[in-house]
Amino acid sequence: MLTDEQFARILAFRVALRRFGRFSEEQAAKLDMTAAQHQLLLAIRGHGDPLGPTIADVARYLLIRHHSAVGLVDRTQDLGLIERRRDADDHRLVRLALTPLGHERVDALAVAHLKELRRLAEVLGALLDAETGG
Repeated sequence: MLTDEQFARILAFRVALRRFGRFSEEQAAKLDMTAAQHQLLLAIRGHGDPLGPTIADVARYLLIRHHSAVGLVDRTQDLGLIERRRDADDHRLVRLALTPLGHERVDALAVAHLKELRRLAEVLGALLDAETGG
């Protein structure tokens, strides 16, 4: 059974996570984007294949259904942040790529998020240190 102190630490961590989520939403909104659009840009930028991810790939990354990913891609493409490209080898596949504006936005958001993640890491480190007695 967990102690009251352990529950308090879990609560502190959950609050920190929720604050990070809110921070992320606010940062995206400053650039006239939704948090989901930011996540889509990250999914495209972080995808390992240089050809770019498919819509099915980003749906898996974002834990959403394919048709929801299509709508998100449509809305993000309308903002000029991403583009669809037909796969050269398999014309049935559509690949996603960032536009120059999409690159600018995801880079700017990454800088802000890394700074906030460093702060969150300090909170998590303090929680873990308290747990281990360190």
